[in-house]
Amino acid sequence: MAEIIQKDGTWVFDGDALRLTPGRDKNVGLLRRELGELLVPLRALAGISFEQGKKSGRLRLRLRDGADPLLLATGGRLTEPHDPYQLAVEPDRYGVAEYFVDEVRNALLLEQVPSGPVDAYLLPGLSVPRSVSAGDGVASFDGEAVRLEWRWQAEEAKSAAGPRTLPLADIVAVQWRPSEGGANGHLRFTVRAAPHKVPPKYDPNAVELWGFKKDPLMALVAAAVQARLPHPAARPAPKDSRAADETAAPSPAPAPAPAPAAEDDHDALLRRLRELGELHRSGVLTDEEFTLAKQAVLKRM
Repeated sequence: MAEIIQKDGTWVFDGDALRLTPGRDKNVGLLRRELGELLVPLRALAGISFEQGKKSGRLRLRLRDGADPLLLATGGRLTEPHDPYQLAVEPDRYGVAEYFVDEVRNALLLEQVPSGPVDAYLLPGLSVPRSVSAGDGVASFDGEAVRLEWRWQAEEAKSAAGPRTLPLADIVAVQWRPSEGGANGHLRFTVRAAPHKVPPKYDPNAVELWGFKKDPLMALVAAAVQARLPHPAARPAPKDSRAADETAAPSPAPAPAPAPAAEDDHDALLRRLRELGELHRSGVLTDEEFTLAKQAVLKRM
């Protein structure tokens, strides 16, 4: 097991998953505090990195595309204080951070976890009901429908129409964007048979965000809805399988199987890496001995 404890939060890796717990420091973003503890399965990871700095370093997780509803709904635009997949590291813990990265990378290698996109969510959706007031409205989601109510600052185009109830079955997509530069952000729902999009300021299916403290919490509503929509990469089965077979392109010839000797050698090296990891965790190998032995095996691969 690998663990790193910082003011910004605590990350623990047990070989199968990473447990990310936000810290209680004042610099921890509101979204991370509200989101709470996250359990990220190893198979949802595409990679991990550590960047050193003069005053502090930063651990970063990179998730596989499509694995997390939160990242899908926000388009990867969560800023540093609110991003749950970043951890600020103090200089006296740089060695611990590098060890943590090595442990996760070794596990990804040993388990042969692919880094490509997925066609199903690998992290669970957020609990409901959930309601947030920010910008020009209040967005609530109970698992079956989204309700939008307007604050007094909303444009007449919205307030005159009154509250909106959007059944989940009518929602095609959801999008959260933060305020950037001089442009306001928004939480927008794309609804079936809706007219062409208008600016969020006038769109009755969108809440306009002005860059205030609670704006990031709207991303949690977006993530809760996203997790209950069909995955964007999921392809529906053709209605007529016979017609699909007739129009489909011929299947390419199967690739030749790898030479058994090379495959056996690769498997043996993977087993050796796993054995080294177990010896290191049990204290038989020191950090230096483990590093040298691991490098020797990786060079042979």
